[in-house]
Amino acid sequence: MAKTEKSFPRNFTGCLTCVQVLNIMVLLGFMLNYALRVNFTIAIVEMIYDAKDNATATTLANHPEHIEQTRYHWDTKQKNLLLGCFFWGYVLTELPGGRLAEVIGARRVFGYSTLLASVLTLLTPGAAAAGFGWVVALRVVLGFLLGATWPAILPMASKWIPPMDRSKFMSNMMASSLGAALTMPICGFLIAHFGWESAFYFTGIIGVMWAVAWFAVVYDSPAQHPRISDTERNFLLKALPQDGNGNGHMPVPWKAMLLSPPVWAIIVTHGASVFGYFTVVNQLPTYVESILHYSIKHNGLLSSLPYLGKYLCALASSVLADSLRRSGKLSTTTARKLFTGFAVGLPGILMIVQAYHGHDRVWSIAIFTLALTINGAVTAGYLGNGLDIAPKFSGTIFGMANTLSSFGGWLSTYMVGELTKHQNTYEQWQIVFYILAATYLLGALCFVSLGAGELQPWAVAPTAPGAEKHEVQPLNEEKA
Repeated sequence: MAKTEKSFPRNFTGCLTCVQVLNIMVLLGFMLNYALRVNFTIAIVEMIYDAKDNATATTLANHPEHIEQTRYHWDTKQKNLLLGCFFWGYVLTELPGGRLAEVIGARRVFGYSTLLASVLTLLTPGAAAAGFGWVVALRVVLGFLLGATWPAILPMASKWIPPMDRSKFMSNMMASSLGAALTMPICGFLIAHFGWESAFYFTGIIGVMWAVAWFAVVYDSPAQHPRISDTERNFLLKALPQDGNGNGHMPVPWKAMLLSPPVWAIIVTHGASVFGYFTVVNQLPTYVESILHYSIKHNGLLSSLPYLGKYLCALASSVLADSLRRSGKLSTTTARKLFTGFAVGLPGILMIVQAYHGHDRVWSIAIFTLALTINGAVTAGYLGNGLDIAPKFSGTIFGMANTLSSFGGWLSTYMVGELTKHQNTYEQWQIVFYILAATYLLGALCFVSLGAGELQPWAVAPTAPGAEKHEVQPLNEEKA
């Protein structure tokens, strides 16, 4: 049996390759990406007065787990405005962020966006003290910065990760769920003992520290990395032909791209999947408190369970998908459709079950956890599909998809706010669950019908006729 290099070259640390370092930093980066986002969804539970109370003293008497701290008289509509305004900025930078990463590199786009978002997180308590409008403005700018991060990673993957390892690399994006899983209980603990401000200080400081490490160890391509070994660089440059000095960029074939069914399969399915995900991300802490009546400590822990399950499923499914594709048991198209149908369709069915059993504490948490766990398999499905069909424009395609999903993120908070502003009852939440079910099922059907896994003709540069033949064996794996 022929083998690829079993002892792959080690990088400057003496123990890890540069590809492994990249995987670790991207994983941590996406954990932080959601930590900077969901800290607000758990903190806002304690930032506002209970609607039934008129004074802090009464709040403390009714809820002994609360500590005395500053709270604000924001009503349900204002609360959902704060949760939704993040997406006003988020939607603006998805498409530009993806294209910018293709042109100037993901290192700067992802790194500076996260750094500035971390600084804004540190300023959140001050913005709240300054007034409601300041918090809204800060959340909009935070969304503007973080919106550019997601599509930026796909262009980096096209230069660092061999095709048969890309599902596994894309699972690092689902580390955002792991970040939420850890952030929820940690912030719940910090808020209960030190006040809601501590949630923003903790995540902001961690973010600044990560950004410093990112710029120290991550580069846009093997050719640009100053400390990569010759063996690793040569292996990657041979496996993944680079764009020379990076100055020659193929223009985006907009017409062909916008008329491509596989592109729209990604866009629509991603919008449907993320609509459901954002609804849960933003509203689960409120649902756990107002409908299931858990305390802030239990709220953070229970709200974290679906995200932990989602990351574990993302990792397992991506390894399985890469293995099945590598062995030839599944074509790329079949694998993408199979895992997408599972990851997006089954949560739709579970939301119907939630509409009937969501009033029960145990059933509700179990269904939420299972639905989001299964949804993690999108990493083996449509999430990295842009790298299959058009690697040179993967950032642009993902930016288009995330733009639609960003509207969905805002729409979900508006929807829940309108449905529950007069009657925050389980009956109103049942309507939410039925809408989620229909959205999930529509997304799954769209991708199974229109999705593809082959490189599209319009995505091949005229000067690179062999661009479609780059499927190589992954690092440290045997080849039959």
